[in-house]
Amino acid sequence: MSVDELLTTPLYDLHVESGGKMVPFAGYSMPVQYPLGIMKEHLHTREKAGLFDVSHMGQAYIRSTDGSDPAKIIEELMPSALAVLKPGKMRYSVLLNDAGGIEDDLMITRTFEPEGSLYVVVNAACKEKDYQILEEKLGGRITLEPLEDRALIALQGPKAESVLSALAPEVADMSFMEATMVTLEGVVCWVSRSGYTGEDGYEISVPADEADAFARRLLMNDDVELIGLGARDSLRLEAGLCLSGHDFDASTSPVEANIIFALGKKRREIGDFAGGDRILAELASGVEKVRVGIVPAGRAPAREGTDIADSDGNIIGKITSGGFGPTYGAPVSMGFVPAAFAENGTELNLMIRGKAHSATVTATPFVPQRYKRKQV
Repeated sequence: MSVDELLTTPLYDLHVESGGKMVPFAGYSMPVQYPLGIMKEHLHTREKAGLFDVSHMGQAYIRSTDGSDPAKIIEELMPSALAVLKPGKMRYSVLLNDAGGIEDDLMITRTFEPEGSLYVVVNAACKEKDYQILEEKLGGRITLEPLEDRALIALQGPKAESVLSALAPEVADMSFMEATMVTLEGVVCWVSRSGYTGEDGYEISVPADEADAFARRLLMNDDVELIGLGARDSLRLEAGLCLSGHDFDASTSPVEANIIFALGKKRREIGDFAGGDRILAELASGVEKVRVGIVPAGRAPAREGTDIADSDGNIIGKITSGGFGPTYGAPVSMGFVPAAFAENGTELNLMIRGKAHSATVTATPFVPQRYKRKQV
């Protein structure tokens, strides 16, 4: 795709004006970094509040055609407990194919309005495929309405609450994985307390024609900086969060990807979803390979595609995500290894530039996740 063919988000002019280094990403022209630089952008988000343009992601409403619960219908393709969601509650889930492989991961929220609707956010590179799968597999039982007239802004970091609550005090009372309608600067927005950095924060769905002014209003706060794709990737990696198409693909099951938390407790007993037989068998008997966290020794990061070897030099897997963790203070990575090598503390070798570098299987997240959860 040529530069002229790339799509732009409603914040494109702001990115360029702010010195964003624009690169092609999922068919869009997106900022990989700003003059602050990836390292400082990453650390700023961990310390204060980062503003991310995620308007390239797919936003859509899903409804049933007969007035029944659309969550019950889409549960056929997703293993999470979705039908139990109350209005304003959300879940992370995965879209499965018939073989139990992950086509994409996504967020599902039960809306207040429109009544009887679900609000879904899918990855930018997969949105057309995801929409097609949902419509083809679920026949005429659902309608899917892409929200092309909305932007999506993520505000992430320990200062996110104070920044956003200055505009709408009620957001301070929200907990992780809750969503509601909020009026911000006179604009009605759909706000969720969620994100993909491991930090507390919000994702804000705002009308596209109001997005630029709203983002600039947030940036008036000294605690807020624009953050690009580079830091977004290092933040989610430190948090041990998967990147669709990298840390799993359509052949990978949720058990292999080590995201069993996406399986509803009762549903993992019944297996009433696409690929259920495979996934239940893997839960019962284990898998041949599994995603793990891996910390390389020394300072050389292991990038995606790096071979993983055992102590005898046999290649046993590959790194799927890797780089330097600015908050962790050292390289971190994730990859797939045989189940026999998946225990924390297992010593491995990473083949970096033709040389074996020692590494250790390590629990994720690499840095603590700091979501604001309800006190029990």
